[in-house]
Amino acid sequence: MVEILQRDKLARGGFEGVREYRLVVDDRVANGRKRDESWQGLGNFVYLADARFLPQGETGLHSHRGIDVISVMLDGRLTHEGSMQQGQSLAAYDVQVQRAGGEGFSHNEVNPDDSENRMIQLWVLPERNEGAAGYQCFQLTRGGVTRVYGGLREQDTVFPAGTCIDIARLNGGQSLDVDKAAMIYICTGRGFADEGSAGEGDLLRVDQLTFDATEDTCLIIIHQLDRP
Repeated sequence: MVEILQRDKLARGGFEGVREYRLVVDDRVANGRKRDESWQGLGNFVYLADARFLPQGETGLHSHRGIDVISVMLDGRLTHEGSMQQGQSLAAYDVQVQRAGGEGFSHNEVNPDDSENRMIQLWVLPERNEGAAGYQCFQLTRGGVTRVYGGLREQDTVFPAGTCIDIARLNGGQSLDVDKAAMIYICTGRGFADEGSAGEGDLLRVDQLTFDATEDTCLIIIHQLDRP
């Protein structure tokens, strides 16, 4: 069974120089605010926003504690400022991961251009609020799947966690099998989720799924780690 939440049926909100649709706002981070039609998360995944920065817009410098922040660039550029990796520049299909650790971090994300950009932001509650804050940056592989967050502690490719985030950049005609309970956000493109059509801005909740891309498509897949 596939449940679908459509971005474009939600109210658009925002702050500072950002306008966004919030598709996931878990009760654990809602702080009593009205959630409207947004969904609860999965595992420690608690927030997903589809955001556009206004020309020269920025979030403003702010701090996070007890939250790991994953930013997926889809269009335009972003300049990262803050307590980690000051001046890092992101372009389309770059992914930035900021881990809070025990000390937390501060950041300001800035659109350096005179046109809007687009970014998906996700939050995950860390399993342990300890250690130093950390920063990673990934470039998504065209035609493949890239793990950007979560995995066993025995590896050092990504920040380890029981909640995993994989991002697939599928070419038109490619298929992807998801063999476990997951939440899947279609960032760009279109295809068939099992037998039903689904496209950009659709958030899917599935027990398992075969996705057949009918055009170039980017999917964010959130699921729980299969522990040995």
